Amino acid sequence: MHSVDEPMEQEGFFELPWVEKYRPKILSDVVGNTETVERLKVIAKDGNMPNLLLTGTPGIGKTTSIVCLARELLKEHFSECVLELNASDDRGIDVVRNRIKSFAQKKVHLPPGVHKIVILDEADSMVVGAQQALRRTMEVYSATTRFALAANLSSKIIEPIQSRCAMLRYTRLSDEDVTRRLVEICKEEKVGYNAKGLEAVVFTADGDLRQGINNLQATFSGFGYINTENVFKVCDQPHPLVIKCILEFCIQGKLQDAIQAIMGLWHQGYSSLDIITTLFRVIKFMEVEDSTKLAFIKEIGQTHMKILDGVESQLQFAALMARLTKLSFSEGQLKAMAI
Repeated sequence: MHSVDEPMEQEGFFELPWVEKYRPKILSDVVGNTETVERLKVIAKDGNMPNLLLTGTPGIGKTTSIVCLARELLKEHFSECVLELNASDDRGIDVVRNRIKSFAQKKVHLPPGVHKIVILDEADSMVVGAQQALRRTMEVYSATTRFALAANLSSKIIEPIQSRCAMLRYTRLSDEDVTRRLVEICKEEKVGYNAKGLEAVVFTADGDLRQGINNLQATFSGFGYINTENVFKVCDQPHPLVIKCILEFCIQGKLQDAIQAIMGLWHQGYSSLDIITTLFRVIKFMEVEDSTKLAFIKEIGQTHMKILDGVESQLQFAALMARLTKLSFSEGQLKAMAI
């Protein structure tokens, strides 16, 4: 067992990463997912915590919410009555049988209606055997211990555990939520920035606040100022304006220019996944007809699936450019070209 309290920052010895330094301590400080956090506040107020399963993409506050809830429920008993197992811990059946079971058996004096809490981060990475053992442990020690599981994919959690938990779904944070939090950190750390630079950080975060804070700190540490050029140098992602230009070439029917531009990104060393995800994110916000946008998203999505399957050749991107260019022509234009 180890405490989830954060280490004390000692001047001259080390400096906490901003993502830890500005991690919320209470539920009221958690950013985004307002309705879900409100449900947790009700649990904290009433004091009757069920087993919980929090699902959603990384960096949106699942584990932080659980720790805040545990801190508000247990108060001064927090350090001795919380067991947190994170992604670096072994998730085999022995962990459930030994560490979790021994913690659940431990005798502690708590107020009536308050329970010890086991926090399992990345619970969807547990093997099925360990989940089966956990199901039994949850059942046997339900009178003294509550379990809070955080998972990226609820489908990887076995049904018997899902049925024993109240499920709370977290969604990606809005750009407004991420921006507001980043501005607060900039003021605290006296970070110089311009509006376009902050927009670039929010773009690279894509709803993941943890990623956004890390990118903000990395850019500030490297260049001392947050602007678009510095952000994309640090984050090493294709610049959205370059991607937008490629998509405009496709819409205008300039196939050769589009292929040349996307091959330029390829030869600069950007990964196939970075290129395809940036294409998707840029087309979502481009001002084009809805029918064109939907058709583009469909083609980009299909190419994304092929890349995830391991087909990452240059031919894949050239074919995508050809398909997107073809979509931009009407049927009459295509017939005229064929003639």
